[in-house]
Amino acid sequence: MDIRTVRVSTLEQQRLWLIELLAWWEGRVNTSDLVREFNISRQSASKSINLYLTLQPDSLTYNTHQKVYQPTATFKPNYLNNDVAEYLEWATRHSSTLGLNVPLPYDDVPLPPRHIQPEMMRQLVQAIREHRALEVDYVSLSNPDREGRILVPHSFVKTGLRWHLRAWCEKSQEYRDFVLSRFRGIPDLEQVSDKTGEDDHAWHTLAEVIFAPDQRLTPAQKEVIETDYQMHNGELRITTRACLIQYLIQEMQVNTKMLDPDPKAQQLVLVNKDDISEWLF
Repeated sequence: MDIRTVRVSTLEQQRLWLIELLAWWEGRVNTSDLVREFNISRQSASKSINLYLTLQPDSLTYNTHQKVYQPTATFKPNYLNNDVAEYLEWATRHSSTLGLNVPLPYDDVPLPPRHIQPEMMRQLVQAIREHRALEVDYVSLSNPDREGRILVPHSFVKTGLRWHLRAWCEKSQEYRDFVLSRFRGIPDLEQVSDKTGEDDHAWHTLAEVIFAPDQRLTPAQKEVIETDYQMHNGELRITTRACLIQYLIQEMQVNTKMLDPDPKAQQLVLVNKDDISEWLF
């Protein structure tokens, strides 16, 4: 079979993803995993595994004693992002690791929910999909009183703790980020706008942000940080949209205005501040 001619449906891709996820992170996968996860027959599960082996030759080997497929030494993930968070987020949403039927203990930090009205979201989604402007009431720390604005949204942005709306603002005559939980009332849809987001320069500009261990740390402490972040040559380089740089720096808990007196608290510093200064706020 010529694997270049094999067409894989979206549903089948989900099964192939799970096969790879379990093989890579748990070191084993079998048909029972797919049967339980997708509520399919054992025959269908077997076909999915065989399809994976066709697409990824020499990636799995069958252990006849344990009756599971295990990754070979040449196994290379094709459907995964190679981030352990991908596995943990999947595994902790299930009552057990499928093959072992043993609960995977976990907990997470409770975060306060942001109250966002579904009626408001419906209008925002429609405005984005139809390229329409909308009139909204918005509050901020600098202006806590309701203020009417005409916005033309083009994208949602998750910045860690909060969700933002990226939109053209008629009042400021520029593209800005608006915190979803700070909208008030229900937006009114307006006319179709020519502000589609294509001319949002900060959105379409990619910039590299460079972090490094705080130089006040000892060599051994620096090595700990470098290993944590899989740094190369003592640097962590992350490429992101220019308008998201400040949020990235905040999520990395890097203070660009002053160093924490304790280098163990600071841990990371921003290396190329001058290069990206125009995007900081």
